[in-house]
Amino acid sequence: MLKQRVPETNEGIQGEVTVELFNQYARFMRDRGWNNVSSFAAAGITGGHVLEIGPGPGYIGLEWLKLFPDAELTGIEISPAMIKTAQQNAAEYGFEKKTSYVQGNCMTMPFAACSFDAVFSNGSFHEWEDPGRALNEIYRVLKNGGLFCICDLRRNLSFLKKQMMYYSVKTKEIRPWFISSLNAAYTVPELEEIARKSPFSDFSVTELFSGICIKGKK
Repeated sequence: MLKQRVPETNEGIQGEVTVELFNQYARFMRDRGWNNVSSFAAAGITGGHVLEIGPGPGYIGLEWLKLFPDAELTGIEISPAMIKTAQQNAAEYGFEKKTSYVQGNCMTMPFAACSFDAVFSNGSFHEWEDPGRALNEIYRVLKNGGLFCICDLRRNLSFLKKQMMYYSVKTKEIRPWFISSLNAAYTVPELEEIARKSPFSDFSVTELFSGICIKGKK
């Protein structure tokens, strides 16, 4: 029987020590290619001015920029300490002039309407306190014809996959966070219901090996 969803904090990852732990974990995930960058590319997000929601230490967006270096990337992140780390990582990649990171909440984004060619996010959807409101904001800041792609964990993973992912997290301090995030994640029917109430009419929700993905077009 599927357990009821348990909402997670909407405050992001704060504090320099905690951020550094997550940075190490995110670097580990990057080195193994576990970042869903291929999902964003498959959704047609291959250039232009792109918004990343919840970039954390920035590796996912930076890896995407490596594939599409003519693009421009803006990240909106709730944690000031995480923004500092993302800026440092962007400089390490040599992308400091192609990236900008803004502190903010995706419920009320500080951007004008029709500002971006595309929006993507990986691993933060389960933290959004009102995902329907966030989808409304994504719709607002996208240009007409703009694309979006959001990937996250999926709560109804099999026991085997949960165990495999849990023990693949080599930074043991991160393992409780993984369980908390998994318990806060959505299923395909739940995400479809949220999306149906949004302004988007052109969207699809699919299962990934260990997650869930919604993509669509304004």
